[in-house]
Amino acid sequence: MEKIKIAIVGFGNVGKKVYEAVEESPDMETAGIVELAHLIEKLKVNIPNVPVVDNIEKLGKVDVAILAIDSRHVPNTAPIYLNMGINTVDAYDIHGDSMIELKESLDKISKEKNTVSIMASGWDPGTDSIIRAVLEMIAPKGLTTVNFGPGMSMGHTVAVKATPGVKDAISMTVPKGMGLHKRLVYIELEDGYDFNEVSKAIKDDSYFNQDETYVFCVDNVKNLIDMGHGVHIERKGVSGITHNQKMDFTMSLTNPAATAQVMVSAARASLKQNPGCYTLIEIPPIDCIYGERMSLIKRFV
Repeated sequence: MEKIKIAIVGFGNVGKKVYEAVEESPDMETAGIVELAHLIEKLKVNIPNVPVVDNIEKLGKVDVAILAIDSRHVPNTAPIYLNMGINTVDAYDIHGDSMIELKESLDKISKEKNTVSIMASGWDPGTDSIIRAVLEMIAPKGLTTVNFGPGMSMGHTVAVKATPGVKDAISMTVPKGMGLHKRLVYIELEDGYDFNEVSKAIKDDSYFNQDETYVFCVDNVKNLIDMGHGVHIERKGVSGITHNQKMDFTMSLTNPAATAQVMVSAARASLKQNPGCYTLIEIPPIDCIYGERMSLIKRFV
């Protein structure tokens, strides 16, 4: 069996966990890591058996590029690989109109280039999206609430770190209940910056301006880091004309590892889809799982 060749684009917290998940997948192998030029030599020392390059063309054959990068870089990065005939997987987590606009844009490119893009394929959005859909299948009328944390949000942390004046940061999500959240942001401040101005910039960011957000200045962010996170999804609704149908899904996890594993599973599924851009709820779950199809059906059904 020829293994699926995966390129890992970006080697931060999620990228490292993507590498581990690929290496544990019997049908995959790491074709290489694509990283910024100034980081390459250090990575070569830490991972000597894997090619580390600044351009994916240096890796030879690649089936899927897993984009372990900031969501705000996905719209400009994914088209590069799709136009090269390489499938892409990302964990884009900016909800709303921007997600739909990106999906439409990547769908057009994918169909033109005979490639597949699977976007928003982390655990939320991603597998949690599937859970929400399943609960609504059971009770079409009703209310679903999603409570995250308490835990470290990868997307929000990356957004804070990109704020001018921030030397290092962590963003914690704390559930208030009924789908409402507080954001507790801890930052190390760069010399010469005013804390109040930096705090305002963070609170005005689209990642934070819809939530109750508190920003704190600390001496050492690394002493606060715990990458644990979680989610509690509840639905109370109606099946047919029968009321008071209650459903509950709870998950506690290490954020980067869960995000990475879902992306790796989506990479497998990308090779089984027709050209276009998909979210996880559009893909049969069985396509994401390693194994012979009828054996999987027998095991799960």
